[in-house]
Amino acid sequence: MIAETLAGIALVKSAVDGIKSAIGTAQDISEIAGHIDNLFEGESQVQKARNKKSGVDQFNIKSVAQETIDAKLAQEKMYEMSQMIDLRFGHGTWQGIVTERAKRIQAAKEAALIARKKKAKEQEELVENIKMGAIIFGAIAAIIAAAVGMIISAAKAVGINQ
Repeated sequence: MIAETLAGIALVKSAVDGIKSAIGTAQDISEIAGHIDNLFEGESQVQKARNKKSGVDQFNIKSVAQETIDAKLAQEKMYEMSQMIDLRFGHGTWQGIVTERAKRIQAAKEAALIARKKKAKEQEELVENIKMGAIIFGAIAAIIAAAVGMIISAAKAVGINQ
């Protein structure tokens, strides 16, 4: 868990360095978009590591302190980058990025939910088709068995099989 937090905070720091080095010469936001993605991903990793509660380490003061400080540092860097980006590209740019990202995340969640529902429905239809096939097969087998039985009975009645 500490390794995840360290990876997350390292990603945040490298993204901040990348944004700082490129923001002065960037003509549009797309030139630093990869660094912004890394910033969000690193911050997300830090938050996930902080919220993950497992094992004996969760009560370790060093672990708690490190997770808390890393989360605060990540938030601080996010704020710093929001200010830099708004200064460079105009007020509201950062909020626009955050809003659009949230919309895309929500759309992806909804698409995944729809895909899961569709897959479950297809699975259910497959099971129903298999059941129907088994019923039809059973009915055909019963009809054939009855027909064979009738033929045998008729043959015995005529005396063919004596």
